[in-house]
Amino acid sequence: MLALITGCQYKESDRINGAGATFPAPLYYEWAHQLKGELGIEINYQSIGSGAGIKQAIARTVDFGASDKPLRSDELIEAKLLQFPAAIGSIVIAYNLPGIPNHALKLSNEAVAAIFSGKITRWNDPRITKDNPNLPLPAQKITVVTRSDGSGTTFNVTSWLAAISKEFATTVGSGIFG
Repeated sequence: MLALITGCQYKESDRINGAGATFPAPLYYEWAHQLKGELGIEINYQSIGSGAGIKQAIARTVDFGASDKPLRSDELIEAKLLQFPAAIGSIVIAYNLPGIPNHALKLSNEAVAAIFSGKITRWNDPRITKDNPNLPLPAQKITVVTRSDGSGTTFNVTSWLAAISKEFATTVGSGIFG
C-alpha cells in the first residue's frame, strides 16, 4: 500500500484530503480519528479505488492519494509526487463451494490463471481434480467475481497472474483496469 504526497504544508487547524485505495481505508479512518483527537488535524479520506486516487493526487484535487500500484520513477517526477509505503496487507483468492470445507480446496497457479482467463469454467475440471483427488468436486459453473473500478488490488492480482502464466500475460495482461 503506497501513499502519494503532493507536498502541501499544514497547520493544526487544516483539513487534509485524501482519496484512493479501499484496502487501507479502515486503517486511515482510525489514524484520522487519532490525529483529530491528539492534534486537532482533520483528515478526510475517500476510499474510491487506487486508479481514482492516483488521478486525484496528480490533479492536485487531494493532498494525498493511496494506491496498491506503485508509480514508476518517471511518473513520480513528472507529477511531482513522493511515494512511500503506508501499510502492508495480503490478497487471497477465495471460493464459496457448498460441500467443500474451508481450506480444503487446492488450486495450482496453473488452475488459478486458467480460471481467471476463462479457460477453466467448472469446478470438476481435470486441472482442479488432479490436485484434489479426495474432494467431490461438482460440475458446477465457476463464477469469477472481480472489481470493476480502477483497483490497485486488480493490478497486483493481474500482475501475479501474468507472472505465473505466459498465456494470461498475452491474452489478458495486467493493470489497474476500470
